[in-house]
Amino acid sequence: MTNNFPFNNLQFDSMTERPIYAISGPTASGKTALGVALAKRVGGEVVNFDSVQIYREIEIATAKPSSAEMQGIPHHLISYVDPRTNYTAADWARDAAAKIAEVEARRNVPILVGGTGFYLRTLMRPLFASPPTDAALRQKLRDLKETKGSEYLHRILKRVDPDSARNLFPRDHVRVIRALEVFFQTGERLSVRQQEREAVPEFVSRIEVFVLEPPRHVLYEIIDRRTEQHFRKGLVDEVMRLRDSGIADSTNALGSHGYRRVCEYLRGERTLASALDKTRQDIRNYAKRQLTWFRGEENITWLAGFGSDERFVAEIVSNAAEKA
Repeated sequence: MTNNFPFNNLQFDSMTERPIYAISGPTASGKTALGVALAKRVGGEVVNFDSVQIYREIEIATAKPSSAEMQGIPHHLISYVDPRTNYTAADWARDAAAKIAEVEARRNVPILVGGTGFYLRTLMRPLFASPPTDAALRQKLRDLKETKGSEYLHRILKRVDPDSARNLFPRDHVRVIRALEVFFQTGERLSVRQQEREAVPEFVSRIEVFVLEPPRHVLYEIIDRRTEQHFRKGLVDEVMRLRDSGIADSTNALGSHGYRRVCEYLRGERTLASALDKTRQDIRNYAKRQLTWFRGEENITWLAGFGSDERFVAEIVSNAAEKA
């Protein structure tokens, strides 16, 4: 691949001085478009950090980039995990670190693109060695969340691990559930085990994080239209096929946004219209949580708009030049 960005002019003496870019933002904000545009400018390759796009066979509601959208730019860590596997953030961080090394060995620039902030944090601040997922325990906790709410789970966490509860939002049910899993599987508090983190990779200090923040009302309109399109394009049939192939509703793949409510519909727990309405609401809420997540992170550069805005590539490149 031709490197179109004059790194030498910025006095990067070696690959270990070149920036690694991370492009994030809420769902439907145009992360793919910006990542590809930046890759074309700097000689980059995209490394995905979306926790649903990693799965094979899960397609319609994932917004995986098409070949046309990739525009010839190599994309990595997409459609490479069996959906029957409960793949973790630590698994992704390990795979991403290896892929970053591969990209830099080709003298290209890694561009991390995705919306799963926890994946990115795990790469930059490695986790402790956690126990394997207990699918039955996770499903029991998810059922409690559905029947009694996220705040109920958070109250349980307050009793067994008050330090972890203090650091987690009551509605952040994914991480609350994981903290409860650690406690009930090991008898140890997550807040204690987190002190046993692995070493931070060398390249982490070179990661520059940019987060898109488009106008909220426009974003929600796009989310609603895209969700309706997913249902029209056969989302229900896709979920039926996946379940028939042996993929359980309790897996991370079918428990994700866009799939969970369809599973509820197929189990007879809601109507199709209700599944559509609830999915729209879920994804709008998820977009809001994504933005809230990054507001709690450090060293973020915010980009006010959608990823299709051509000025953002120049702004990102300029940011690298100022730090060179």
